Amino acid sequence: MSDDLEDEDEDAEFEDEDEAEFEDEPEPEPEPEPARPKKLTARVIARMAAEQVMEMTSKESESVTSVKKSEDGWLVGLEVVESRRIPDSTDLLASYEVEMDADGDLVSYRRLKRYNRGRGDDE
Repeated sequence: MSDDLEDEDEDAEFEDEDEAEFEDEPEPEPEPEPARPKKLTARVIARMAAEQVMEMTSKESESVTSVKKSEDGWLVGLEVVESRRIPDSTDLLASYEVEMDADGDLVSYRRLKRYNRGRGDDE
């Protein structure tokens, strides 16, 4: 009978070791959900357009004249200082049309017209 008790003790030891192995394993962490892309606002797109046109032309944007959402992205109107002069009322300005994609990347830009600051849009 003592042999039976020893066999039972050995079986119990193996069971305890098996259970301990499974208990020590950490549970896998759930996969994080992919971040949803941030929706770009007109203000952010206008700023991005001004920065990217400045990178391309080395000319500073003075103001945003329009922002319009299109099917594939955005159209942004910028007023750019083409040439600084003294007095500044005689600076040479230009109107640019900038096309941005939905992610805020520059697709195209073009200068529509040039004019002296003092003359304005009345031409």
